[in-house]
Amino acid sequence: MNRSLLGRIGVVTAGAAALVLAIAGPASAHVTVNPNTAAQGAYTKVSFRVPTESDTASTTKLQVNLPTDTPIASVSTKPVVGWTVATVKSKLATPIKSDDGDITEAVTQITWTASKGAEIKPGEFQEFDVSLGPLPTTANQIIFKALQTYSDGTIVRWIDEPTTDGSEPDHPAPVLKLTAAAAAPAAAPATTTVAQTSASPAKSSNSGLGWGIAALVVAVIALLLGLAAFRRAGAGAASTGAGSGTAA
Repeated sequence: MNRSLLGRIGVVTAGAAALVLAIAGPASAHVTVNPNTAAQGAYTKVSFRVPTESDTASTTKLQVNLPTDTPIASVSTKPVVGWTVATVKSKLATPIKSDDGDITEAVTQITWTASKGAEIKPGEFQEFDVSLGPLPTTANQIIFKALQTYSDGTIVRWIDEPTTDGSEPDHPAPVLKLTAAAAAPAAAPATTTVAQTSASPAKSSNSGLGWGIAALVVAVIALLLGLAAFRRAGAGAASTGAGSGTAA
C-alpha cells in the first residue's frame, strides 16, 4: 500500500469523523438544569447551563419559564458578571399555603440579558444559578421551558416536553425530576427511662460494695479474736510448765 493511498484513506476518515461530530454536536448541546433531581418539598439550588451551538453567533439572552400549575413560592437568582436579570411575577389561580399566610403570586419567568462583551461565544457555555423552594410535593417533575436568543436574531425554543417512549425530542426543555422526601428519623427514647435504667446498675454496685466492706470488717474482727485466744492459750501453757518444775 503506497503513501498516496494511505493519505487518501486518512483524509476520508478525518472527513467522516468531522461529519459525525457536526451531526451529533448540536443534538447533545442544549439548555439543561443541573443537578437534574431534587427532593419534593425541599429547597435547592439549580444551574441552567447554556452552551452556544452556533459557529457564527453568540448567545445574548436566556428566558426561563416556571410552571404556574405547580408554582414555587421562593425564587432568587445569583448575579452573573456582565448579565442583567429580570423576573416576572404572576397571580396564582390557587394561592400557596405557608406559615406566613397565603401567597397569591409567584415568579413565573426569569430573563438574563448579556451586556456588550459578556455574550456566550461559540464553543463556550455559561451557568445561571437559581435558588428554589419549597419544591412541589404533588408532582414528580418540573419542566422549565427556555428560550435562547442569539446575536443574529435567531431564537431556539427549548420547550419540548419529555416523550412517553423515552426518546429525546428535537428541542427538549430542561427537566428537574422530583423524588420522594426522606422519612423523618425515629424519636429518641425518653430521657427519664434512660436515667432510671442507668441508675439501677449503680445502685446494685453500691450495695455490693457495702456488703464487701462489712465482710472485710467481720473477717478482721475474727482474726483479732483468734490472735487474742492464741496468746491466752500460750500464756496458760507456760504457767503450767513452770508449776511442774517447782514441785520436782
